[in-house]
Amino acid sequence: MNPYIMSILISNLALGAIITAASYHWFLAWVGLELNTLAIIPILAKHHHPRATEAATKYFIIQATASSIILLSSTINAWYTGTWDITQLTTQPTPTMLLIALTMKLGLAPMHFWLPEVMQGTDTMTALIIATWQKLPP
Repeated sequence: MNPYIMSILISNLALGAIITAASYHWFLAWVGLELNTLAIIPILAKHHHPRATEAATKYFIIQATASSIILLSSTINAWYTGTWDITQLTTQPTPTMLLIALTMKLGLAPMHFWLPEVMQGTDTMTALIIATWQKLPP
């Protein structure tokens, strides 16, 4: 992979984490999480090997599902409270759905089924990024 493209992708990983950590609005938090996801996908698939392609596909599907659950829970919360503030989780289905989505994104038990397979399909440096940096924003 071109070093300039790789530096842009790594910069987008950092930017996504910063946006997510600094946001007080559900939509901005979602944008930061999606920026992180979209920046790691080419890094996962940079090796032209079937295992790398499978790992990138699995990672994308799980992260997209978790992101859609986050959007759904934030929309339900905004519908009931009238605000998109992260600090106001007052309606009952919202915290439960958010907890499920974050456990999927983090790869925590019982939603950890995807993490070992994705780690096996990547090289050591990419697995290190997935195991550390990708866990910070959620």
